[in-house]
Amino acid sequence: MEIEDIRKAVRATIEAIAPGTDVQGISPDRPLREQIALDSMDWLNVVVALHERLAIDIPESDYGRLETLDSAVAYLASRRAELERERPRPAAPLPLPRATHRVNGTAVAIRPMRADDSPLEAAFVRHLSPDTRYERFMLTLNELSQAKLKYLTDVDQVRHVALVATVDRGGKEVLVGVARYIVDPAGTGCEFAIAVDDAWHGSGLAGILMHDLIDIARSRGLATMEGIVLATNARMLRFTRQLGFRQERDPEAFDTVRVVRSL
Repeated sequence: MEIEDIRKAVRATIEAIAPGTDVQGISPDRPLREQIALDSMDWLNVVVALHERLAIDIPESDYGRLETLDSAVAYLASRRAELERERPRPAAPLPLPRATHRVNGTAVAIRPMRADDSPLEAAFVRHLSPDTRYERFMLTLNELSQAKLKYLTDVDQVRHVALVATVDRGGKEVLVGVARYIVDPAGTGCEFAIAVDDAWHGSGLAGILMHDLIDIARSRGLATMEGIVLATNARMLRFTRQLGFRQERDPEAFDTVRVVRSL
């Protein structure tokens, strides 16, 4: 991120916390709180918002280095560079898997998702039971929109990695499972999602997909993987526990459970 991008982010953050502020008129070398009506809570909200927007941890001991616009920009740029230097460099990543497994006597191919898999993904979701669709997407739906299909299939396989499991049915490729992760803004962890056709529940296919997904994330230097599971989805909670995920309850989200594991 360039210095000017950081400057724009600081101005946008101030404008969001103090609407109506003439951010372009802020003097770069005068204390911000002398120029803008920010009380102590507003100032803390600015710091928190900068952390979230730029994915830069700002220790409380450094708050004083954000006094002026210029000093804030210089500090955030140096802090970002420091964090980049400290971030461990991953080993050469594993190639995305392309393999065939025998699952309950059936040949199942595991391969990366492709942009032209949109019809397969649409048919896969359509074939899921209402309960399985709800557990995967956490809302009631029968069909995926074209925008959602594009998002799920046209992935870069870097920040958004997706694997599919397919079988051959009369010479036609049919999708029976999908596992994916999306890298978080900090670039150190990821959030996963997985769905397997109802006929394949309990077959071991979900485990094959998740082990491949975990191996990819680990090989690319990610430190953690997490997911959100419905509190009523006992099968998925048991499955993730068997994979080494710990469960964390949020008292403000009583209907879901966050599952997390180190890589």
